[in-house]
Amino acid sequence: MTLKTAILQGQKLFTDAGILAPRLTAEVLLAHAIGCQRPWLFAHSDEELRELWWIHYGRYLHQRLSGMPTQHITGKQEFFGRDFRVTPDVLIPRPETEHVIEAALKCTAAKVGVTILDIGTGSGAIAVTLALETKARVAATDISRAALMVAQQNSFRLEAKVDFIECDLGCALSNSSFDVVVSNPPYVPEADRATLQREVRDHEPALALFAGADGLAIYRRLIPEAARLLKPGGRLILELGHTSLDPVRQMLDRLWRDIEIVHDLAQVPRSLSVSRIKA
Repeated sequence: MTLKTAILQGQKLFTDAGILAPRLTAEVLLAHAIGCQRPWLFAHSDEELRELWWIHYGRYLHQRLSGMPTQHITGKQEFFGRDFRVTPDVLIPRPETEHVIEAALKCTAAKVGVTILDIGTGSGAIAVTLALETKARVAATDISRAALMVAQQNSFRLEAKVDFIECDLGCALSNSSFDVVVSNPPYVPEADRATLQREVRDHEPALALFAGADGLAIYRRLIPEAARLLKPGGRLILELGHTSLDPVRQMLDRLWRDIEIVHDLAQVPRSLSVSRIKA
């Protein structure tokens, strides 16, 4: 069997199973089985599939067909141009979260001595990216010790300086300590659990997904916590759920001003940025 044939067989299996991006998934898994980059497959498409490669590839095909996310099979996910290690202990970074990065870069550009806090860091994708893209001092919190271990590994491997703190939201931190607070909080309503893709529902941490009956429980706690942690004039940047813009906006009391909303290409509101008023 050639590499080309192996890819086509994997593609058919995934197509028949209704798995999205069947060709790409087959290519990624075969490249992972071989230990090469995807372009190598195209340059060697007529090469025979070695027995060891087939053993690994067959196992990865079975795992993906059983519902395991591709990222958990390969152990990584690309975010803002970098590969991050991911495990079942952390949420897999999504492209829409890059809107949070872009908003943070916008409000920190050309500034020196900036301090940034990432609340609920998970894999550390936001905190590590901001540490590498800016000259800011970055701290990150998470209530999950297992998630923080993954984040610390990503920070070490990518050579980013981030201070990690295990705590609920920012409860271990002092008042008025940060210029920017960012967060991709849990925002899925419990009622939506049964409708989620099995890859998400069965393989990603519930702690990072669900936020009460309406999906707003963490926002209700996070916004006043950010008001405490931000310096006057500091900026809060939040990722938004599909239906959370209006209720989150209603949570912003007189302490907040200058709201900015970023929409994705489908015109879905993806991030909210707002300033803490000066005393």
